[in-house]
Amino acid sequence: MTFRYTFGGDEFIFVEISEEMSLEAFFKGASVTRELKDCKVPGITEICPANASYQVRYNPDLIAPNAVVQVLKELEDSISEASLKIETRVIEVPVFYNDPWTHETLMRFRERHQDPTSTDLEYAARINGKSDVADFIAAHSDSPWFVSMVGFVAGLPFMFQMVERHRQLEVPKYLSPRTDTPKLTVGHGGCFTAIYSVRGAGGYQMFGLTPAPIFDPSQRLDYLKDFMVFFRPGDIVKFKPIDREAYDRAVSEVEDGSFSLRIRPATFVLEDFLRDPDGYNRSLVEDFYAN
Repeated sequence: MTFRYTFGGDEFIFVEISEEMSLEAFFKGASVTRELKDCKVPGITEICPANASYQVRYNPDLIAPNAVVQVLKELEDSISEASLKIETRVIEVPVFYNDPWTHETLMRFRERHQDPTSTDLEYAARINGKSDVADFIAAHSDSPWFVSMVGFVAGLPFMFQMVERHRQLEVPKYLSPRTDTPKLTVGHGGCFTAIYSVRGAGGYQMFGLTPAPIFDPSQRLDYLKDFMVFFRPGDIVKFKPIDREAYDRAVSEVEDGSFSLRIRPATFVLEDFLRDPDGYNRSLVEDFYAN
């Protein structure tokens, strides 16, 4: 895995770790950016990790660009495979799959879809070799997802499925973007699942809705008290399918301020996960529900 350094103007350095997304690439970037933050290098003003890359902003009056690159290369060389672990959170996110609101929206935009004769879930199930929509929903919700970056719009998490590469769900984006996507839609494009933090345009396939706000400047709910953006890179998400009754109940709790999410601390060790992904995921989920 070779890091590639590119200058952006006179204030930015973009570092590409890999041309394809993988947990190994994410962890290497996360490890470097975490160490860089701890080093508190004078002149470095912003650090932004992403899926398989990261970007650093610096003040050229305080530190030369080549000096920044040298710091980053030294940190890269200091990262060992055994050190690729993080202290993180496991979060249960309820999802009303196949809900009426995303269904109504996707039906309005069928002419922009690869298969206008089916729904997004039906199309996703078929191209992933699943027997039906229920089988696809089970595949989407059974395994955990790793938040690899947050952005594009405020608070939107990109999540990477924690299974072997050949088992990852993959669905292309719409042929052309929609002009409307309901707030808190759980969507999927390529290998990434995302949650639309606000209503707006979008091109990801729409699978359902979560009642859980993930971006709120008013910070009304307990899990948003620390920051208006909930998700952080490194979070581990376990989707929980719910029905209409549970969804409506959760929406009422959001409205009266009593809604909360199940969140537990966890240590994620990449080496252990890669050795036995299914066993590691089982242990992770079992520990989560045991606490």
